[in-house]
Amino acid sequence: MLVSRAKRQAGALSSALRELGCQVIEIPFIDIRKPSSYQPLDSALRNLATYDWLILTSINGVEALFERMARKRMDLAPLAHLKIAAIGPATRKAIAQHGLPVSVTPKEYVAESVVEALQGRVKGKRVLLVRAKIARDVIPRELRKAGAQVDVVEAYETVTPKSSGKRLRAVIAGARKPHAITFTSSSTVRNFVSLLGLRSARSTLKAAPHDGVRTASIGPVTSATLRELGLPVDIEACEYTIPGLVAAIVREARRMQGARHQRP
Repeated sequence: MLVSRAKRQAGALSSALRELGCQVIEIPFIDIRKPSSYQPLDSALRNLATYDWLILTSINGVEALFERMARKRMDLAPLAHLKIAAIGPATRKAIAQHGLPVSVTPKEYVAESVVEALQGRVKGKRVLLVRAKIARDVIPRELRKAGAQVDVVEAYETVTPKSSGKRLRAVIAGARKPHAITFTSSSTVRNFVSLLGLRSARSTLKAAPHDGVRTASIGPVTSATLRELGLPVDIEACEYTIPGLVAAIVREARRMQGARHQRP
């Protein structure tokens, strides 16, 4: 099993897969970097009193926000009046570790569900969205339509780790290819293609489920990016979390095992 998460985030997924008896190869398809400028984030932090809502859409965003506050020697008091929305349980847990309550976590852990949960609550309100440099614009676009004033602030950026290309090509060309590659965001998909080239990526995956490498997607947004690039979706999590992805891999492994036993 090839785990493609950023190096510092791969541990939870890799550990869960190893506990199931999988041999895990870690090759990061994304790397988390500081933003090109902290000026927009610092400005937002100075003006936290003017906001009504704070939206955080990843653990990376949570870590970047609180690391910057610590660097600026800010305490958490300016956040106390804010209502906070977290995109999913992992993000909510990361926020809670800083002692802050989360007002909204949507039923499904995608941007569209964040919008659905907040649409009736943000008219006339100021909203601060802390996220990566490159991200889908669903939340700011739709909340502005709902009457909110939304400020989008870049707290970090994701880049393609060029050093992963050589390792990835070696693994794919090897005699023992991984049975599956995990994709935990659209960025991991696009960077996989960037590292291999689109033609090579398609060649690697097109023969699944027989001789090729299978894809394991964390959810519908990631799956849509795979399909957009002409790549298959072999496994998709029902719950869009790391435990949900692991559960989907287990279900597929059991299904394949059952199918093999049924063959004459």
